[in-house]
Amino acid sequence: MTAPMMTRRNDEASSYDAYVDDQLVGMIAYETAPGRLILTHTAILPEYQGHGYGSALVRWVLDDAKSRGLTVTPICPTVASYIHRHNEYESLLDPEHRGVYDDQR
Repeated sequence: MTAPMMTRRNDEASSYDAYVDDQLVGMIAYETAPGRLILTHTAILPEYQGHGYGSALVRWVLDDAKSRGLTVTPICPTVASYIHRHNEYESLLDPEHRGVYDDQR
């Protein structure tokens, strides 16, 4: 990352938003179910891709879910791929709703 990123959970829009210099540069959309976050889509503006912002955003979302005692269901391949690369987050996967996680093996 070349510039610091600020992240916030936007419950009104059901997204986690990433900002650089007060500009929205990326987001992860989600839905909720009891005790669970369903992570449906990740988007990073093209000019910010490849600089670590997407990974930092996914990490922030997973850490937030963990701190809130939630499990996650990754419908988004980006999130599933991140969890594969960082197996310390596998414990967050909802055991009955693993989304596309197992498809990426």
